[in-house]
Amino acid sequence: MLRNESIAGLREDYQSGALEISDVKNNPIEQFEIWFQAALKSKELEPNAMTLATIGESGFPNARIVLLKGIEKEQFIFYTNYESQKGQEIEVIPKVALVFNWLSMQRQIRIQGKVTKLSPEKSTAYFQSRPKGSQIGALTSPQSQVIVDRSVLENKKSKLETKYEAVDILPRPEHWGGYKVEPIMVEFWQGRTSRLHDRIRFIKIENQWKIERLAP
Repeated sequence: MLRNESIAGLREDYQSGALEISDVKNNPIEQFEIWFQAALKSKELEPNAMTLATIGESGFPNARIVLLKGIEKEQFIFYTNYESQKGQEIEVIPKVALVFNWLSMQRQIRIQGKVTKLSPEKSTAYFQSRPKGSQIGALTSPQSQVIVDRSVLENKKSKLETKYEAVDILPRPEHWGGYKVEPIMVEFWQGRTSRLHDRIRFIKIENQWKIERLAP
């Protein structure tokens, strides 16, 4: 049995770097891109993996991991099923939080922003650029819905593979597409020794970024 003492005793003293306001760019997107490039070079496993938090009807947040698929016009892009739980929650409350956690570099980035759908044309272009198996997977899964067992998915997948056997580019389902997150807050966190971590926060005020340091 896992003992609480085992969990409480887990501890890492972060000493890989520091972060000062003088170190960061005036624009958080530029700073994000610098850190993201560093994450790529560090061989961090899936550096584009990010926690996406939405707000449910109950008032409770719901969080899950999705993949960042691009940055355009200072907006963060990801794709999903619009009828999924996150899609339905975004439809009601179009505000989300994103978190990137790069343990190999002892860094974290938190983002809050407003979210809107990408154009159907951009969603289709990305959908049809994916491997055929991923396209079929998106057509197969009624994401977030209750199913009896896995055979529901396997049977539907088999039928779709037969239907599109001679086709490599499938039609994008209307319920699948992209979102773009326009950030209003971006925080950069660098682990430091003795838990005195560095935190630099950007807040957007009247289209200008205010930079400030936060206590850990």
